[in-house]
Amino acid sequence: MKIKPLPPLNSLVAFEAAARHLSFTLAAHELSVTQGAISRQIRQLEEFLGSALFTRINRHIHLTTTGLQYYQSISNALIDIASVTGDVKKWQGEHKVTVATTNAMAALWLLPRVAAFQSEHEEIDLRILASDSIHDLRRLDCDIALFYCRTPPLNMKATPLFSEQVFPVCSPSYLARIGSPTTPEGLFSKTLLFLEDSHTDWLDWEEWFAAVNLPPFQPKNHININNYPMLLQAAINGQGIALAWASLVDSYLESGALIRPVSHTLSTASSFSLLEPVGKGVIPNSVRLFREWLLKQCPAAVAQAV
Repeated sequence: MKIKPLPPLNSLVAFEAAARHLSFTLAAHELSVTQGAISRQIRQLEEFLGSALFTRINRHIHLTTTGLQYYQSISNALIDIASVTGDVKKWQGEHKVTVATTNAMAALWLLPRVAAFQSEHEEIDLRILASDSIHDLRRLDCDIALFYCRTPPLNMKATPLFSEQVFPVCSPSYLARIGSPTTPEGLFSKTLLFLEDSHTDWLDWEEWFAAVNLPPFQPKNHININNYPMLLQAAINGQGIALAWASLVDSYLESGALIRPVSHTLSTASSFSLLEPVGKGVIPNSVRLFREWLLKQCPAAVAQAV
């Protein structure tokens, strides 16, 4: 059933503020609008009702009898709406966690594990925002972020989750197809898979070769992909050799879908980190529970967490 007649709802808010203060000026200040805007809203409401709500005497306003009765009813109704709205917002805050992370971290690390958290906390909804640029954190309204970074963004507290270990991977079929070379030159001179530079902090082949004291090999073929899960899938499909981050490919190595064709490994001080906005006030219980669960997935991080 349609609820009617309903007055212009913006006019109700303006009327309630003006009636409470008995001042259009104070109502305008409270609602961050002009005094003229308040006057127009009151006039629109009076025209809708067909009755005056205020009398104006010596530059002061007073409620008419109708205005006083209307104000008492409207005020109680708006208080009830505000109370219910506050309860809903509080419930959402206590039952929802927004996590920002990269496509790689979401697909290869977080999502395979998050079912365990949901089974423990069925009342909490998770919202996962995937973005491959850490600079997007400036516009993403998140409770927690999971990113690989060498330097944490401003106004973000960083807790390292696991260290960076980077090494080449390929499929067994690819290695067999190129003749299972036994030298780095024979291996890296064929086809390399390159992650395009949307991940400005991630290592590229040139940096990796230099860090493990290998010459900067120039492969016969390049395949450039701007999405890390897709790049790994290309490696699994036998299309070339990719650089892998240990914690993101563990399951593929265990299953044999990917193998390590050489033993060279680069370990650095950089890490995948839990990032938390500084100065957000009281942390909801849902966020606290998710954070505690997350740190348990990375035992080395627990000792550094505050």
